[in-house]
Amino acid sequence: QTNMDAQQLSQVESLCETLYVGTPTTGENGETIERAEAQSRLLSLQSSADYIPQCQYILDHSTSPSQYARLVASNSLTQLVTSHWNNFTVPQRIDIRNYVLAYIANQGPGLQDYVTMSLIKLVCRITKLGWFDDKTHRELADDVTKFLQATVDHCILGLKILNQLVDELNIPNTGRTLTQHRKTSVSFRDVCLFKVFQLGLTTLKQLQTRAIVADQAQEQSLGEQALRLTVKCLNFDFIGTNPDESSEDVGTIQAPTSWRSVLQDPSTIELFFELYKNTSPPRSSKAMEAIILLCSVRRSLFPTDKDRAAHLGRAMTGIRSLLSNQTGFQHQDNYHQFCRLLGRLKANYQLSELVKADGYLEWLELASGFTVQSIRNWQYCTNSIHYLLALWGRLVAAVPYVRPDTGVSGHAELLEKQVLTIVEAYIESMLGSVELIYDEGMDDPLEDDGSLREQLDRLPVICRFKYSEVANLILNKFDPLLNQYRQALSHIGSSSTENAPADISRQICIIEGQLTWLTYMIGAIVGGHSWSSAHLGDGDETIDSSLSRRALQLAQCVDYRLTQSNGVGRADLKLELAILYYFQNFRRVYMFMWDQISNPASASSSSSVVSMMASKLDSVPSAKQKVYQRMFEHLGMGDHTAVANLIVTKVGNNLKFLPEEVEVVQQTLNLLLDMANGYSSSKLMLTLDTVKFLARHHTEDHFSFLAVPANVRYRTTFHATLARLLMSPTGSEKLGLTFEQFVEPIMNTLKQLGSLPDLRNEAARRPLIGAFRDLRGVTSSLHNRKSYALLFDVMYPNYLPLLAKVAEAWHDQSDVIISLLRFLQEFCHNKANRVNFDQSSPNGILLFRATSDVVSAYGRRLVAAPRPDGDIYKQRYKGMALSLSVLNSALSGNYVCFGVFTLYNDQCLDNALDVALQMILSVPMEDVFAYPKLSKSYFGFIEIFFRNHIKSVLALDTGLLMQLMNSVHEGVQDSDPQLSSLCANAIDHLATFYFENMGKDKIEVHNLNNHLSAQPNLFSSLTSTLFNLLLFGAPLPQHHWTVIKPMLSLMLASESSFTSYKDHLVSTQSPENQQALNNAFNKLLSDVQRSLDSANRERFTQKLISFRVAVRGFLTI
Repeated sequence: QTNMDAQQLSQVESLCETLYVGTPTTGENGETIERAEAQSRLLSLQSSADYIPQCQYILDHSTSPSQYARLVASNSLTQLVTSHWNNFTVPQRIDIRNYVLAYIANQGPGLQDYVTMSLIKLVCRITKLGWFDDKTHRELADDVTKFLQATVDHCILGLKILNQLVDELNIPNTGRTLTQHRKTSVSFRDVCLFKVFQLGLTTLKQLQTRAIVADQAQEQSLGEQALRLTVKCLNFDFIGTNPDESSEDVGTIQAPTSWRSVLQDPSTIELFFELYKNTSPPRSSKAMEAIILLCSVRRSLFPTDKDRAAHLGRAMTGIRSLLSNQTGFQHQDNYHQFCRLLGRLKANYQLSELVKADGYLEWLELASGFTVQSIRNWQYCTNSIHYLLALWGRLVAAVPYVRPDTGVSGHAELLEKQVLTIVEAYIESMLGSVELIYDEGMDDPLEDDGSLREQLDRLPVICRFKYSEVANLILNKFDPLLNQYRQALSHIGSSSTENAPADISRQICIIEGQLTWLTYMIGAIVGGHSWSSAHLGDGDETIDSSLSRRALQLAQCVDYRLTQSNGVGRADLKLELAILYYFQNFRRVYMFMWDQISNPASASSSSSVVSMMASKLDSVPSAKQKVYQRMFEHLGMGDHTAVANLIVTKVGNNLKFLPEEVEVVQQTLNLLLDMANGYSSSKLMLTLDTVKFLARHHTEDHFSFLAVPANVRYRTTFHATLARLLMSPTGSEKLGLTFEQFVEPIMNTLKQLGSLPDLRNEAARRPLIGAFRDLRGVTSSLHNRKSYALLFDVMYPNYLPLLAKVAEAWHDQSDVIISLLRFLQEFCHNKANRVNFDQSSPNGILLFRATSDVVSAYGRRLVAAPRPDGDIYKQRYKGMALSLSVLNSALSGNYVCFGVFTLYNDQCLDNALDVALQMILSVPMEDVFAYPKLSKSYFGFIEIFFRNHIKSVLALDTGLLMQLMNSVHEGVQDSDPQLSSLCANAIDHLATFYFENMGKDKIEVHNLNNHLSAQPNLFSSLTSTLFNLLLFGAPLPQHHWTVIKPMLSLMLASESSFTSYKDHLVSTQSPENQQALNNAFNKLLSDVQRSLDSANRERFTQKLISFRVAVRGFLTI
């Protein structure tokens, strides 16, 4: 029904109140309508283009004070126009546009803001979609000038329309290809954008000169909209680079040459500086954003370097004025944007240009003073400091590229002086912050990890500029603090900081906080060491060693206290994390050359000529090796082996004495893993006694962190690291440990559990979870056939059968079952072809049988259990997803010949497939799509089932097969390309089988024919869905490829389905479209052969893409 009366309008208004306010309403039959039902009823307005008159009726006649009905009508119109664009003729499109514009002009000032914005969005969407239809659409900016010349309220509406128009033409929307978007966007840029920008500027100038008479609220709104508009115009994606919206940093503004006169005009940037000074946020911060963008304009826009320098000079003058007077910095938003401006200035201008600018030295001093002041008031501007540090980092990084005689004299010396001032202020302020935070309970910047990392990332470049002076600043702070720390600790012996006298406890806490800052700084600076040949002769490694000696001495001091007090005397956790941060950076920079320096003697004693020549070449150390050796000589704490031993000992003690500190345990294990992953550092680790101890004693008795429930996931990382070291080329020999000895503690646990009369025993829960977590870690580090075989030989025959018993006994306890399935998922995964047994070995079959037993035991219990009341994902679907994933790995691992099972009447394959089918058929489709991990396993299984076990698929009852096909039908239409690809492959396997075996006398072909007799429209519904997706679906390329794959096999399997779809589609089009569509179909089918070889598939794929592009241009829905 396309007409509406007053009663129906009243019903719609009630539904809208229910949707937006939540008050239930009563339906036509007296039933109560809640929010969800109201939403589904109102969404029907968006279902067909026939509802456009109803939406217009609502807009014209609705009198509801809340105006929600008008909002729904406007949103529905936008959706309808977008979805059914090709259904309208050009005059109809212009009529809708003119209707909405007139509606905004007449009703706009009295409408709620959300209704106005929705209507404006509709006008802009029509303008975008119809841009090339008729010049009327391209004249929207001219039409809006009428708004700007009318009342002040209309002027505000006009600016809102222009704001939305720039957004609409700048941001791609779904349903159109990027090429279409860029074509429209570029045309808008050339025809309209500059005019829009000038309208915004004119409005700002009129506001400034008081040419517009308005009250204060209107003036604020006008200023805000006009500033927003100018910023959006400058931020426009001029050349199609699609800048990252989330990025804080502005790229270069690629404004067209036609904008030159306005952007270069001194009055433009001065206007924004004036607006910044005379307004408050959000207007002032928007004005500052415009200044940032004007300072980022591409250099080629200016005809000469002189013009560019003049533009820079105006910006510098404005900035100097603001810095001198501290204008507007009391507002957080202004302050933040100003910091961005300072950071941006050096990014767009070279230092050689800055130093030539008038007043550069004054600017440098003012910027330095501003930075120092900001750092001293760190509590108000933590998130802005890194912009300022970025400015100084960029300035000092450019110094080597500026000739000494360029620009004003003395600029280099002044920069050196200011940088030292800033670094000193930074060190002083951060150390001073500790006492303030301790006494006044303020937010600790050390706990704001994001901001802390941003600052630390900027430090190396700045601090290494005048490295020896900065190092002295740090050492002059560090040495007294370390001495005071040792003295304070000597007073309290082995007791904890909390139990010490109040004054000593306070002193220790403050010293630890200050040492934490210094350790982070040292870690960041040492981590910034450059191994490039340009910096190797600087001698920086000796300064690195001076700083590192302090950090390592502090680590020793903290570690000594921890071990001597048996874990009671603990340092602040933030200090522990800072030490680990330092270790990570030191490892990265100075632990990659151990094998080159420690050249094993065996090489020279070898008789081969090559090795003798290699050892001779190696006897002359390279420049890098000399630097490396000098570093450890100056460090004075032994060679690299001694330092590595210190680090690994600290790692071991953290794991031993800080078991319940989850973050410390996590960072400690990450450090250990990174060291084990390094080629050189892993070789070095194998020589250390601490590592040998770890490898022999990786049990809860020695490392209590393994027993803490919160650390259970880190057991996997710990064992993965140790197994990686053991399995490295000389690991077993260096550690003096075989693989069997290494896994013996885990196997002993499994043996004890296996001998229990009742496995379902609460005492067995934690050992089971721990053992499976440990085994998963070990398995993840087995990367080849030989190492995998070692584990399999240990597991079979004694321990594999236990897995199915655990699944049976603990099926309803998600923590146990998840740890079991996660281990099995890793164990079955044939990565790098590691599950590869000898031809005569039955191990592949035995592995699949064990897998099948676990999945069957768990799956049967899961299917039989009632639907749980609590978190259904955790209690049901997580285990189901993992068990399907395990089965998928086993079925696609290529280590089992599945025909053997039928031949010898072994039921394990049938059992596994049967249980998997029961599991997937027990899940409602809405749940499948609600949980991404479940849907990937779910459709992954269906794809493998259709690919490798089509006989079993076709042997199912027709009802079950149709349930699977319905799932596939839903899945292929999903927006996730991975899911739709799996479903499309399943369709392709079925259609290919039917085409290649059509007419053959096989039981599975007869089964398929029976299914098709019962469901004759199976292929036709799939064909129409796939073609509809191709022609009307989302324009994402990955979806095209997904949908295209099964099309040829479907068309060959059922030509009648394709013909009927084609005839139906042609019949829905206008006569001129019918001819064009027939021609497109004929072109698609020419030169396509009746075969599924790869060349024919490839040819057809190319034709389909061309067909899609051609047809989407004129097709109506």
